[in-house]
Amino acid sequence: MSLRKAYFLIFLVLLVDQISKIYVKTNFILGEEVEVFNWFRIHFIENEGMAWGTKIPGEYGKLILTVFRIFAVFGIGYWLADSIKKRHSTYLIVSIALIFAGAAGNILDSVFYGVIFDDSTNNLATLFSPQPYGTWFHGLVVDMFYFPIWEGNLPAWLPFFGGKHFMFFNAIFNVADMAISTGVGILLIFNKRAFPKN
Repeated sequence: MSLRKAYFLIFLVLLVDQISKIYVKTNFILGEEVEVFNWFRIHFIENEGMAWGTKIPGEYGKLILTVFRIFAVFGIGYWLADSIKKRHSTYLIVSIALIFAGAAGNILDSVFYGVIFDDSTNNLATLFSPQPYGTWFHGLVVDMFYFPIWEGNLPAWLPFFGGKHFMFFNAIFNVADMAISTGVGILLIFNKRAFPKN
């Protein structure tokens, strides 16, 4: 796969990711939900950038996470360029490009959203607001895709979880998260093709 094609894939993912986030941010109030199907909803939440809203505690936790991600993206970018230069498997290059695009998409939220949007609580956010909700590197990541496919109580005979309330799938995510998950999934499922033995 050529560098140009990899760049195009990254650009496409970033474009769709940012358009969907900006649309939701400017058309939904925080916590608002629209049911598309009974198993698929658009549900607007924001988080500090880790899965299931996990965060690094402390005053500088968010800044540490954002800076770490920026360094990680540079590392992934080097891995991508090196893999293309060495003509590695297309499976590997597509995977790295997707992971890079996804990580970069969420970094854009973290770096810029705090200074270009106002607060989404109880009102629609305004793009390029004169009263932004945060500061540089402290933006919140926009998530919206929610697939509560099944919800109920698990059978009592199941070990550990028996009789407990359970929902599949309770994560809320965005296009960038999907790109990262798809890239990792390709590496896991097509491992032998991504890393062929010479």
